[in-house]
Amino acid sequence: MIERYDKREVDELEDLMLETVCTARRTIRVAGDDYPVELVKSKKLKLNSTHIDYVFECLKENTTEVRNIKKYMLAVLFNASSSAG
Repeated sequence: MIERYDKREVDELEDLMLETVCTARRTIRVAGDDYPVELVKSKKLKLNSTHIDYVFECLKENTTEVRNIKKYMLAVLFNASSSAG
């Protein structure tokens, strides 16, 4: 699965997921809302290859300007388990 994506993009996604799972904060802001860190961690740890495909598809198909890619990716990852088939 990973082989079909740019290594830099995969590394960035991996870094963001690791940063989220390892944070000592009590809440994480996702798409303008604060969520308990345990909820965000739980959703990230449940992601599988289908969800990751969904994240990369969202990045590829996005037509709007993303001013903060890290925040955008965090939101897409957070929503992936609910949105990806």
